[in-house]
Amino acid sequence: MKRTEPPRREELDPIEIASRDEIAALQLERLKWSVRHTYDNVAHYRAKCDATGVTPDDLNSLEDLAKFPFTGKEDLRQNYPYDWFAVPMDDVVRVHASSGTTGQPTVVGYTQKDIDMWADVMARSIRASGGRRSDRVQVTYGYGLFTGGLGAHYGAERLGCTVIPMSGGQTEKQVQLIRDFKPDIIMVTPSYMLVILDEMERQGVDPATTSLRIGIFGAEPWTQNMREELEARVGIDAIDIYGLSEVIGPGVANECIETKDGLHIWEDHFYPEIIDPVTNEVLPDGEIGELVFTSLTKEAMPIIRYRTRDLTRLRPGSARTMRRMDKITGRSDDMLIIRGVNVFPSQIEELILKNPLLGPHYQLELRREGRLDHLTVLGELRQGDEEARKEEAGRDLEQRIKALIGISTRVRIGKAGAIERSMGKAKRVIDLRPSE
Repeated sequence: MKRTEPPRREELDPIEIASRDEIAALQLERLKWSVRHTYDNVAHYRAKCDATGVTPDDLNSLEDLAKFPFTGKEDLRQNYPYDWFAVPMDDVVRVHASSGTTGQPTVVGYTQKDIDMWADVMARSIRASGGRRSDRVQVTYGYGLFTGGLGAHYGAERLGCTVIPMSGGQTEKQVQLIRDFKPDIIMVTPSYMLVILDEMERQGVDPATTSLRIGIFGAEPWTQNMREELEARVGIDAIDIYGLSEVIGPGVANECIETKDGLHIWEDHFYPEIIDPVTNEVLPDGEIGELVFTSLTKEAMPIIRYRTRDLTRLRPGSARTMRRMDKITGRSDDMLIIRGVNVFPSQIEELILKNPLLGPHYQLELRREGRLDHLTVLGELRQGDEEARKEEAGRDLEQRIKALIGISTRVRIGKAGAIERSMGKAKRVIDLRPSE
């Protein structure tokens, strides 16, 4: 692996290594402002508070936040496009929208101060990943309404890096720019990085010989097995970044290259909670549940107790004082229930990557037969593996899924390249069941 030095202590923002008491005091001060700002300026949220009998005056400790109502994606959609904004439109300098493929998009707005804060936390994330001012960064997240491309771009510029704003798609050109422009860092979805690596190898380029030293991967869940594959094939440090449009975009949390032991949440701007997704009760640190975020400094579109639907848990800080979150294991709203068993795509991915015959690309196909749902796992062989080994690989995966997840599935393995490639977030689940 190409050696990357972690940032020196004096390069960090002081709050990253402040005491927990200092962090909590800052959070409470900012939380009081954010709740008051939202209550006073967002009619929909004020009505939710009034209906439950709470006001900003009831917030006297961090624990008091649990008294306040949640915000969900449906709340934002009901206020489409601008009714959730807490400042006049004259103060909004940019809008983005969620990248969801179903339902009405959720629109988010930013004041200039919001944009500056976003650039700051993205720069902090790139620095935590091992990036430094002298680096060249190839941004392969999509530009436009999706927050990934511009978020990464502004953060890399804020750190002082040279930005290569490639955006997504044009895979052959991605490879050309990596060869010619010699970036140190690539920021991209992990599934699309695999597509780029396949194209490199098709062209006869060994990914391990490129200039890439760091990959900052986000916008979709990925596993430790995926990290090991990316690091082995390219010789890079594969670092996880987390964010979502409704909270700010990418840069809410990031792994630190020193430890790679979970994503440090930038708690001076985003306050995390973990709740039981069924009872809505706040869970203690260390227990797995649904991640909830409250913005502490956002002006244009503050958000109180936003239900992300992402499943994880909170842990103490390590390389930074701020708490860590585990890698996302799945989502409470894309969880598949197959004959009473909860199944997450990330569980299937982990089993696929344990079989050296199988490539990392896959899809899950759901069908209804009679009264029962059936799951078919579509996979593919690695480049160069014998066609005759498809059945062997399929049987092995079926057995692993049955033994470790507890459901019977059908597995269809194709030749290398059989699974449709995505230029951004991979589409993992194909639901062919009739609508109710």
